[in-house]
Amino acid sequence: MNRPAFLQPHADGFYLAVKLQPRASRNEIGGAAGNELKVRVTAPPVDSAANEALLQLLAEALDCARSALQLVRGRTSRHKVILVQGLSAEVMAVRLEAFSKK
Repeated sequence: MNRPAFLQPHADGFYLAVKLQPRASRNEIGGAAGNELKVRVTAPPVDSAANEALLQLLAEALDCARSALQLVRGRTSRHKVILVQGLSAEVMAVRLEAFSKK
């Protein structure tokens, strides 16, 4: 299986590139948009609420602990990079695909 463009290897796991849309009508994970994964959350982009909602949604989708996810870039931007530890690219791709089809 080819690794999706939004997953890049890192010494401690994988970087997941995300384009976040806050204040959406529902929390959902879309498909790839170029080199990023489209994610929508209902939380507003105030006091890191959207960032935390994003990390919670990804933890649920990837079936991993919230502590395995770390926002490394893009705290105030829609374009974010998250470090995911403890999962292979193949497992992440399969789980994200399955979650987005729910």
